[in-house]
Amino acid sequence: MVPHTSPPPLIWIPRFFFVVGIILLGYVAATLLDVSLHQAHQAFRFEYARQSQERGSPPAYNQSPNLPLARVRIGEPDRGKTQGRGAVSESPAWGRIEIASTGLSAMIEEGIDPETLQRGVGHIPGTALPGQPGNVALAGHRDTFFRRLRNIRKNDEIILETLDGSYHYRVDLTQVVTPRHMEILDGSDAEILTLVTCYPFSFVGPAPERFVVRAHRVHE
Repeated sequence: MVPHTSPPPLIWIPRFFFVVGIILLGYVAATLLDVSLHQAHQAFRFEYARQSQERGSPPAYNQSPNLPLARVRIGEPDRGKTQGRGAVSESPAWGRIEIASTGLSAMIEEGIDPETLQRGVGHIPGTALPGQPGNVALAGHRDTFFRRLRNIRKNDEIILETLDGSYHYRVDLTQVVTPRHMEILDGSDAEILTLVTCYPFSFVGPAPERFVVRAHRVHE
């Protein structure tokens, strides 16, 4: 009788990496599906609220609160957001950002905590809201929704849709700054828009810089 021998250890290495690869692909697919379903659900709630408002019914929810500006860091928990307001996932989107030149379309929610930015674009608390004088500041991840900002150019149009109407902005400039460059969130007497994401776009791990888009409102 031929004695039973175990396969050489090297035989298991390809199998191990194959299994790990399948698990990672499954995780990525599940994450993308979750983001897609969340965006669709928030878009439905937003459109329903807008149609209700057009019919003269009370809005299904209010615009986002104008919370005090904190020295925030993109992706860190936003403690001011969740106090007394329930889970982050239950907060409805109050608007949509559209940049036709880059193909970007995403719902905007209040806050920049990890869960909000994982599923959409976040409004930085304490900055202005569309239609108000000041700086409307939005943040997004460089590897999801704001990855398309790589292709944005000066004079491109950005549209923010809210329950109060649509607001059009024209890109003035893009710049790369350090995370300590907090003056990008400063207020303004004019109506401006600031988009912030991590940079470089292709960097693996926590990115060392921030990519900023600055635009001004145009009245049509």
